[in-house]
Amino acid sequence: MRKNTCKKWLVLLIASVLMLSLAACSASSNNANSDDNGSSGKLRIVWWGSQERHDATVKVLELYKEKNPDITFEMEYSGWDGYWDKLATQSAAKNAPDIIQMDAQFFQEYASRNQLAELDKVNTTDIDQSLVDSGKYNDKLYSIALGNNAYGLVYNKSVFEKLGVPLPEAGWTWDDLFNMAKEIQPKLEEGKYVLRDFTYDASIYEMYQLSKGKGHLSKEDGSFNIDKETWLEWVNIFSELRELGVVTPPDVTVSEQEYDPKQDLLLNNTVLIKQSFAAQFPSYDSVQPDTYELVKAPRSEEAGGYLKPSMFWAVSEHSKNKEEAQKFIDFFINDPEAAEILGVTRGIPVSNTILDSMKENFGQSELSQLTLIEETAPDGQIFNGGPKGWGDFQNNGYRQVGEELSFGQIEPEAAYEQLKKVFEDMVN
Repeated sequence: MRKNTCKKWLVLLIASVLMLSLAACSASSNNANSDDNGSSGKLRIVWWGSQERHDATVKVLELYKEKNPDITFEMEYSGWDGYWDKLATQSAAKNAPDIIQMDAQFFQEYASRNQLAELDKVNTTDIDQSLVDSGKYNDKLYSIALGNNAYGLVYNKSVFEKLGVPLPEAGWTWDDLFNMAKEIQPKLEEGKYVLRDFTYDASIYEMYQLSKGKGHLSKEDGSFNIDKETWLEWVNIFSELRELGVVTPPDVTVSEQEYDPKQDLLLNNTVLIKQSFAAQFPSYDSVQPDTYELVKAPRSEEAGGYLKPSMFWAVSEHSKNKEEAQKFIDFFINDPEAAEILGVTRGIPVSNTILDSMKENFGQSELSQLTLIEETAPDGQIFNGGPKGWGDFQNNGYRQVGEELSFGQIEPEAAYEQLKKVFEDMVN
């Protein structure tokens, strides 16, 4: 049912009428900075991420300006929270930045609505074809992967070692994880927990369902595929863990702001284990170096983890500088100096030549990311970015139902039926 999704975009479009006027004024102002052939020398660029990613990106922009003195950048950057609401508003008003950092869960939404420009000026010959294909929609390239990535867990290695308990290892099972959590919890002081409560996290549950051989949460045709028996098993496990005090209480769980040194539950030492992509590891390691480690996702009958592009660069369909924007993206992924600055702030580099030149100088943080990718690859599940509206469902619809369940406001059976309804309202 597309009604709510369409309404959302219509509301954003109406709400953005004033932005069109502002954009027109801005365009008039920018004309004063245009070169002789009429194309603007200013590129607007937007991204989300940690402070380390931000600092590295700014340095690459400065390097590009040194090599292309006629180009200037207008930078917009933030954390994950609020990023997509703002971008949706800008896109509806045809005023999105020229260069957009895009995520796999929102890619189809933007490509299908003709918000992204086709990319034909970026050299992708040195990138594995699977990564290139991850940026295609209807067999046309609309986004360029910026990093290779794997989904697993991150844990506080220093605390594990202080407690004298065995470290998690690749090949472990979900039962291993839950039993370990129950054994460790009595060793922790009050207000500390082994696990973040994963009840409202669709991505973590998807790893569990994949490991049970039940597939992704949506089928290839975009239809609902959350297996009822598996999902009820999952939420009941976490209901028990909440009662035992092994996972974070609901009020603590929902208060988290990821990557914020004071409000991320791992960084502020509230939990020992939570979810993480390989590409997110610098967000933790840069705050408390040599404290954390990555581990492959637990398995059951099958592996639970998968490989995916860490994120993309895309170009707005409404950009007046599409060719220059593509030139910058090509520089970003293929230039050795840029690669040296960026390191692995967006994941393991996609250029095989760049990766080969960097690996011998990788530090422990980079090796941790590469190890997770290499351990996940042999039996990893096939990545599925989800249908149109998936990002909205995952970050809002699924989360809301999960929060109500955690707070005891709804029973599991009713919560499952609510999930199905929310999915139908928000997806496709």
